[in-house]
Amino acid sequence: MISLQILDVKEFMHQLLKTDLFDHFLMSEAVITNSITYHLDGHLNPAFYSEDELDTLQINNLTFAPFSLLRNNCFELIKGKRTPSYFKFVFLLSPKNLENTLARTKSSFSVNDISGVYFNLHYQNRILTATTGVSYRNFSLDHSFENEWDSYICRFLKQHQIAYEMLT
Repeated sequence: MISLQILDVKEFMHQLLKTDLFDHFLMSEAVITNSITYHLDGHLNPAFYSEDELDTLQINNLTFAPFSLLRNNCFELIKGKRTPSYFKFVFLLSPKNLENTLARTKSSFSVNDISGVYFNLHYQNRILTATTGVSYRNFSLDHSFENEWDSYICRFLKQHQIAYEMLT
């Protein structure tokens, strides 16, 4: 797990809410506090959608909604003249992206070994931090995949010119 401070909050928020850069992540939850606090639960309700919609949106067999389905809602809650006093976003890799990431990193872990790969955002007191995490189904002393995930996030941010500082 690493913790990063995002240096240009305004530009990052533009990337997050106005582009599709983070749309491939699933959203587990979001909390946004401005005049009131909004709690968004990212669990999908498949009964809401027709079979055709599930196929078209490619959300069959997903537990959580892709951020692409929630991004506009989050933007509407955050936009305005005043910056929210607090927000938290909990993102995770989709099963497909977890499988791809495990293969790309040549990890000894399988999809069944990992219950979640996380990218968390936390904003408070005008400071935006990002943390990473991996949740395993069973205890392991092997942290190689966590280290790979941390490196991947750093490369992802650099590739998209998102300035950050490593926190200790």
